[in-house]
Amino acid sequence: MGFRVFELERWQSDYEHAVDYNVADSSVRGARLGDVLTPEEQERFLAMELSYPMVNGTERLRDSIAGLYRNGATGLNVLVTVGGAEANQLACQTLLEPGDRVAVIEPGYRQVHGVAEALGCSVLPLALDRDRGWRPRLDQLARDAASGLKLIYLVNPNNPTGSVLTREERHEIVSIAAKAGAWILADEVYRGAERHTDHETPSFWGEYDRVVAVNSLSKAYGLPGLRLGWMVAPADLVGPLWRRHEYAVISAAAPSMRLAELALAEPMRSRLIGRQRELTRTGWTLMEHWLARHADLVSAAAAEATSMAFVRYQLPQSSVEVADRIRKEASVLVGPGEFLGADHHLRITHGLGADYVGEALRRIAEVLGRMAAQ
Repeated sequence: MGFRVFELERWQSDYEHAVDYNVADSSVRGARLGDVLTPEEQERFLAMELSYPMVNGTERLRDSIAGLYRNGATGLNVLVTVGGAEANQLACQTLLEPGDRVAVIEPGYRQVHGVAEALGCSVLPLALDRDRGWRPRLDQLARDAASGLKLIYLVNPNNPTGSVLTREERHEIVSIAAKAGAWILADEVYRGAERHTDHETPSFWGEYDRVVAVNSLSKAYGLPGLRLGWMVAPADLVGPLWRRHEYAVISAAAPSMRLAELALAEPMRSRLIGRQRELTRTGWTLMEHWLARHADLVSAAAAEATSMAFVRYQLPQSSVEVADRIRKEASVLVGPGEFLGADHHLRITHGLGADYVGEALRRIAEVLGRMAAQ
């Protein structure tokens, strides 16, 4: 067992406030407090007493979250956390033991990869096949499960590729997990960030009795600064998760919980998701034109969801080296694909507004062009 640096988050922590343009992040441009609070709510918000809130989340918030899920979820199935990151951490600490085998989707957000290794687990890739539009290699997952798996970690819709599991793929994953008795940890923070449809990606919750579903307000809602997430789990698992939550953070912040209650109530929820979808869809059009203009340098599959493009570049250098050149020469931060499980790619977020993204892309192309000419 040993600590593994979370390379992507370390990269962003070190540099995201030291560049002119940060397109390494994974959300749309953040909404403002005034987008969530009406004048009347502003008065009530300012009158809040800043005492300890309910540690597991207010009843109103947990009930609102449960209402987003089918198959009988109630507030007793919900634990409110500090972002989806704490939820993933709690799930690993509660479910995993040294020696367990864990399948982790790749490319993907590598938090669970690092946490599982630190807990002494063996991590196996559940690979997405780029040549098939980032479809999962479920035949390999089935072979790995036949030798024993404790947990299957999914990011659906996927970060960074934007691919979405089909109904058939979800059902096959559930079948594989059930045969192995494995848990499914479903990181679903991009539900609601679909590009081609207004129908939200179905949750894994309710498809199997060993599912923990994670979500947050950071991505589809455009409220990452609230650091407010949640996990939906079998009621008998919520208690052990809650006990570890108390060790880590006590509770999420009371103002964040109040804002979350407002964000998840209609019509505000639909407004926030609509705002994000507009930024995402407009941003992809800009990205698509940029890719076409620089087809000799870059390419990317059209994402089904998320405000990101996972861009493959035509250079021999590693993604860390390329990203570092872009940072130093253009003052633009992009996400190296190596930190997400697929080198020779860059994660570029396009949901930050046309002027901002357009200038960042112009600068990126200049650096890539200079490197190609060397």
